[in-house]
Amino acid sequence: MTTFTLHTKDTAPEDARPLLDKSEKAFGMIPNLHAVMAESPQLLEGYQVLHELAQKTAFDANELTVVWQTVNVEHACHYCVPAHTAIAKSMKADDKLIEELRNDEPLSDPKLNALKNAVLSITRNRGHFDDDAQKAFTDAGYTSRHVLDIILILAQKVMSNYTNHLADTPVDAPFAKFEWSPKN
Repeated sequence: MTTFTLHTKDTAPEDARPLLDKSEKAFGMIPNLHAVMAESPQLLEGYQVLHELAQKTAFDANELTVVWQTVNVEHACHYCVPAHTAIAKSMKADDKLIEELRNDEPLSDPKLNALKNAVLSITRNRGHFDDDAQKAFTDAGYTSRHVLDIILILAQKVMSNYTNHLADTPVDAPFAKFEWSPKN
């Protein structure tokens, strides 16, 4: 069995140390996910870059929350759902939306529900977009740019969700109040 280390700036590989500094500056701490990823500086750097790029997509705070959390919930990520709940709250995303996503419920906003269904279609079908979800997505006003932005964010979430599954990453104290487990 592979074991994973929660690295500090002292124990991390040399190339990861500036990346952990960057994490600490951005979050006021080194999130445990980043501490695990530090074992591979390239993974941590890729994750950080994709996180920054995700925030520059065509999505607003609520839409970005939909994409992040839809993937997190679909992948049943015990770490990312609470972490992105805290992030969504800091971005002033709608509280009702946050709870609907965490509970894997249909979204009350039809446009955001079309986005959620598009994300699920692309995620579940490994990049293929079923016709009904695609029609609802475009009818809601989304474009090919939005589809490509979903792919960017999905890549980011695969990195974090899969790392957390493998490492059983402990949820950080600031996110613990948003603890989550899948409905099953």
